[in-house]
Amino acid sequence: MIKVGIVGGTGYTGVELMRLLARHGGAKLTAITSRKEAGMPVSDMYPNLRGLVDIPFSTPADAALEDCDVVFFATPNGIAMQEAGALLAAGVRVIDLAADFRIKDVTEWEKWYGMSHASPQLVAEAVYGLPEVNRERIRGARLIANPGCYPTAAQLGYLPLIEAGVVDNTALIADCKSGVSGAGRKAEVHTLMCEAGDNFKAYGVSGHRHLPEISQGLANAAGAPVGLTFVPHLTPMIRGIHATLYARLTKDVDVQALFEQRYAREAFVDVMPAGSTPETRSVRGANTCRIAVHRPQGGNTVVVLSVIDNLVKGAAGQAVQNMNLMFGLPEDQGLGIVPLLP
Repeated sequence: MIKVGIVGGTGYTGVELMRLLARHGGAKLTAITSRKEAGMPVSDMYPNLRGLVDIPFSTPADAALEDCDVVFFATPNGIAMQEAGALLAAGVRVIDLAADFRIKDVTEWEKWYGMSHASPQLVAEAVYGLPEVNRERIRGARLIANPGCYPTAAQLGYLPLIEAGVVDNTALIADCKSGVSGAGRKAEVHTLMCEAGDNFKAYGVSGHRHLPEISQGLANAAGAPVGLTFVPHLTPMIRGIHATLYARLTKDVDVQALFEQRYAREAFVDVMPAGSTPETRSVRGANTCRIAVHRPQGGNTVVVLSVIDNLVKGAAGQAVQNMNLMFGLPEDQGLGIVPLLP
């Protein structure tokens, strides 16, 4: 049984980790930290976990994280990079759900995240946790940089085209929408119901922190830099990401067959039949990315529609998927969740 610790158990990704791990079968939650809520039973804050998670929050000092087999950091950016080194030295594997280890160029990371990196020596070691790309490296990793939500949807949507070399990599456009939970569980005016409800808006148009992460992944696939325009939008829903991805074809190719072949063996990527339009609610609560690919009017523009639950495949579910790979468990263990409808 894998002994699991979660640092930062009070946020949305933290409670998603607990929800998934509570019935995992191969893992046991042994420590869940929160300085502010230390001593409070987890189920008092999250009653959906009553009877499933029976331990209280504890301070990081009292959590004995060094006794865990793996520790998830479900914390804001800048926390894991300060604490991961000591855990790794104690033989603990670490999965960071924030962005501390995602971008290999430390100077670029510092520019986008506005702080000095506390553990630049660990960045090179960290394995980017997108299983559909790095599965074998994840198996042997000590430190996983769990991908962001927008980057997961965008990369899975673009990868078959980039890997096959059939599109112009200099003019990619990612038009993406996210539910409000992507902003995290904190009090901010723009995420209040009266502000986000009945509303739709773009943000980060001049540059968003997920841009260099997506570009890095696509450049790795292409073997060269890519030109990407990424525009995120906030939608009045709780969960879900919908990425509409555009690229110009440079070769005539059966794009439907290309996607079906690329993801034929992937348990968590569903390539839908030709002509489909995936909905965010079709993946709600599940670790699934649904993709449809189109060539409008048979032209040279390819349009990929990619949907995920930002808290599951875009965060906690993918983190559990990575844990399963790291410990030699079935990749889908604890993740056989049927999406919730309506």
